[in-house]
Amino acid sequence: MSTPRPRLLFGWNIAGWSDFLLGGAKKKSLAQMEKQQTQQDAAAAKKPEAAKKSKGKTVADKKTVGGITLPNFDDPKLNGELSKLGALTPYAIATQFNVRLSVARDILEELERRRLVKPVGGNARIKVYKLAAA
Repeated sequence: MSTPRPRLLFGWNIAGWSDFLLGGAKKKSLAQMEKQQTQQDAAAAKKPEAAKKSKGKTVADKKTVGGITLPNFDDPKLNGELSKLGALTPYAIATQFNVRLSVARDILEELERRRLVKPVGGNARIKVYKLAAA
């Protein structure tokens, strides 16, 4: 029975060098992992005290997510808002009504289906519409 051949990379024996060649952080020793865990626990214990002191809003509190629901298409306010916009693009609708771009595309497609807007240009990625004459 023969012994397995050592793995070679450019003629070098890399049996003990796999961590060096593959990169990444080395596995920490048990003492290092224990020390890191105690430091994290101590930081977590101090954090609620610091949170009570700060009364300002965090970035997560200020951030709002755009709506996902479609508006009422029979609403005269919608028609008034659309008439203020020159060219109707998904981005213009999304910024005006604070909705996501996918929802804005759905809005424009529904308005086109109801013949309230008509396409005037664009390409495969974006369509440009204008308000149909009443």
